[in-house]
Amino acid sequence: MFEVTSAAHEKFAEYFKDKPPVTPIRVFLNQYGCGGPSLALALDDPQANDQVFEKNGFTYLVDKDFMAEAQPIKIDFSADGFDISSGLVLPKGGGCGSCGGGCGSH
Repeated sequence: MFEVTSAAHEKFAEYFKDKPPVTPIRVFLNQYGCGGPSLALALDDPQANDQVFEKNGFTYLVDKDFMAEAQPIKIDFSADGFDISSGLVLPKGGGCGSCGGGCGSH
């Protein structure tokens, strides 16, 4: 499942209003952190392994393998900006050490 809320759609429409042609919007895993996975958006061209979603005049791209792990994906917009939620969970063992800064030594 892939959802774009009306609030997110309105923000995309506002952004692209004076920028034709509209470039597809890619949803991708930006990083894993203590709070879980962080998804991001970028303008990109379609790739061979993409799942393509057409929603309200916009094209969204998600790598098919990533989509299989991440669904459902939901893009929303609030005063804090875009919020992309998904079914991804933090892998066992977290990233590196603890969330209190267990990555590397200083």
